[in-house]
Amino acid sequence: MEYIVSASTDKGIKKDTNQDSLAIKVADTSIGKIALVLVCDGMGGLQQGEVASTSLTRTFVDWFDNRLPVILQSGLSDIVIKNEWNNIIQNENKKIFDYGNSQGIHLGTTIVAGLFTPDRYYIVNVGDSRAYELYDSAMVITEDQTLVESEFRRGLITREQADIDPRRSVLLQCVGANKNVIPQMYYGTTKVNVVYMFCSDGFRHVITPEEIYGYLGPAASVSKEVMDKNGTLLIEINKSRKEEDNITVCMVRTY
Repeated sequence: MEYIVSASTDKGIKKDTNQDSLAIKVADTSIGKIALVLVCDGMGGLQQGEVASTSLTRTFVDWFDNRLPVILQSGLSDIVIKNEWNNIIQNENKKIFDYGNSQGIHLGTTIVAGLFTPDRYYIVNVGDSRAYELYDSAMVITEDQTLVESEFRRGLITREQADIDPRRSVLLQCVGANKNVIPQMYYGTTKVNVVYMFCSDGFRHVITPEEIYGYLGPAASVSKEVMDKNGTLLIEINKSRKEEDNITVCMVRTY
């Protein structure tokens, strides 16, 4: 398995700072090449969101660089990754929550992170940043932890209503804003000639799944240069349509 990776981010048209944080890393290992990708969205309405998103991103990168090589000696499994990532998120949740209390402020961050091996992928999600699989369409892998998504799953509103609901950014969970957090885990087989796309919610509010697939799907993502160009182009389309949030997209294309 080989990977082409790409990332683009922008503070958007309204906010003074970019509270999104991202990371993409690829490494040669005993089981072949593996890739880590993650997007953290510091809470836009809360103070110092970039502190929370950067802290969580750095901790995951440190885990990839230093802890994962040790784990690989014994072998990866769903339960091992679940436990490792749950521990990271629980520890970061407490650290960020305690920091906020000590400073008299509220801060937090979403996270969507994925680890890709030649055989299997592992994805964790807290909040409303998303992971997609772009194969023959733009399929959302993760499930938003939002009030509106909860109402949709309970049959109280339609998908069309959920997509335009003004409460769509009201989170049920994020890292650091409350004492308790329950990450969601997803597992699957890593496919060849697929683009795995990770984004903050600001990337996908005002563009369609068809536009995402058309610009970033496997047929379009033939090189890093093209992926960089198209990722930036979709960010500019978002801005032209008056998206006001920070905007981030990361991609891992397999071949």
